[in-house]
Amino acid sequence: MSELANYATLGGGCFWCLEAALRQLKGVEEVISGYAGGHLENPDYRRVCAGDSGHAEVVQIRFDPAVIDYRSLLDAFFVIHDPTTPNRQGNDVGTQYRSVIFTHSAEQDRIARECIAELGAEGIWPDPIATEVLPAPRFWPAEDYHQDYLAKNPFQGYCQAVVAPKAAKLRQAFAARLKES
Repeated sequence: MSELANYATLGGGCFWCLEAALRQLKGVEEVISGYAGGHLENPDYRRVCAGDSGHAEVVQIRFDPAVIDYRSLLDAFFVIHDPTTPNRQGNDVGTQYRSVIFTHSAEQDRIARECIAELGAEGIWPDPIATEVLPAPRFWPAEDYHQDYLAKNPFQGYCQAVVAPKAAKLRQAFAARLKES
């Protein structure tokens, strides 16, 4: 088994939203906001947000597969973002906000594609799922001030209007799988 078998790298809009929501799940040991999938070395927030680096805002999750499996992480991921809008989540528009699953193994690739096919067949969304599934490229951690952003900035407008509601949506959908407070 690969040493990265217990990692998931996901992009679904602003990394602050994904990080705040997914870190609440039992078995999630660490969530780091960062960048992946671009063509520049050492990307920074300014370049990524300008849309000229090719990177997506992503989170890299280290998880305990004995507590939470990869498919469960993907199920949570699909609850907290709209996978049908290429390069957009709400008012956040650009390739850096694309819906993407960067896989760390053939098994993760298989699970991701099965998950997308099953969700598509269920017809949950009126439009087709546009989430890309790609091999994991190099992950670049975002600047320190992006890490644990909601906890550090609970009264910031974007956090109150966008980030906190996504974290609350995950708490509601996955109440039985939340960490103890």
